[in-house]
Amino acid sequence: MMARKSFLIFCLVFLFSMNLWPYVEGRIEGVVTDSEGNPLAKVTVTIISSKMSSRKFQVTTNKNGKFTQIGIWPGYYQVIFSKSGFAPQSWEVRVSISESTRLDVKLEKVQEAVERSLSAADKLFLKGSNFFEKGQYEEAISAFKEATVLNATQWGYYFNLGLALKKMGEREASIEAFQEALKLNQKSYSCYNELGEALAKNGEYEKAKTFYLKASELSPDDPDAFYNLGVVSTNLGNTEEAFKFFLRAVGIQDDYAEAYYQIGTIYINKAQTAEAIKNLEKFMELAPEHPNAKIAKQLLEYLKK
Repeated sequence: MMARKSFLIFCLVFLFSMNLWPYVEGRIEGVVTDSEGNPLAKVTVTIISSKMSSRKFQVTTNKNGKFTQIGIWPGYYQVIFSKSGFAPQSWEVRVSISESTRLDVKLEKVQEAVERSLSAADKLFLKGSNFFEKGQYEEAISAFKEATVLNATQWGYYFNLGLALKKMGEREASIEAFQEALKLNQKSYSCYNELGEALAKNGEYEKAKTFYLKASELSPDDPDAFYNLGVVSTNLGNTEEAFKFFLRAVGIQDDYAEAYYQIGTIYINKAQTAEAIKNLEKFMELAPEHPNAKIAKQLLEYLKK
């Protein structure tokens, strides 16, 4: 009887999770037209996660130029539009939980010779993406570099080159690639975020802060941007400013474990023991296996004496 009850509970939990799944995922949809506003059919729309290249989707527009891709996990994505006879376009969008992200695009016609070059660049870009997905970063770098030679107007080529260089530990080269991407797309959250991260690892905290601030302006409801600002502010010795950024992060995402850890340690410095305990306990509740969990446990033991 007990075993059957456990099985029923498992089934109920599983069904409950399955029912919730569609409400967590978002979608990207829109319309693609030519420069005169006429709908374009059979445009290939490739959607690649800016954080995880293995998270990739591909869909084509219908006769009305419309496209829809559902089942997309929240985050930032590169969206590439390509069709024979037209110059490809690349955009960055943020997909939110259970929301639809709209993207309406106009493609410009190109001459046949130009099209051949652009088509070859796109093929190299997709080849590089496949290498990156397999962990073959040197091959990915080579393919992305070749793509930028054939078409130097696509920010996504440089951005993905930067990601591959980052994987190879070539920080200075990755910074150069991200900077090139940013020149072509000054509204890219991911470019600002990656540059902030690379500069922070170089110990250039003031410069990193500038890029993280821009990232937070572009995406004011993204907790990572404020957490990163908190970290660089801490390294610059601006504890009070860092404290505000960490609070902002948990205000946006109430299960942001690392931010609670930082808030707890700042409360210790403020000699506010009760608040320090509260935030460190929250951190332990959310991330008991975190690398800082051992330190947090020791701090709690000391604070509770």
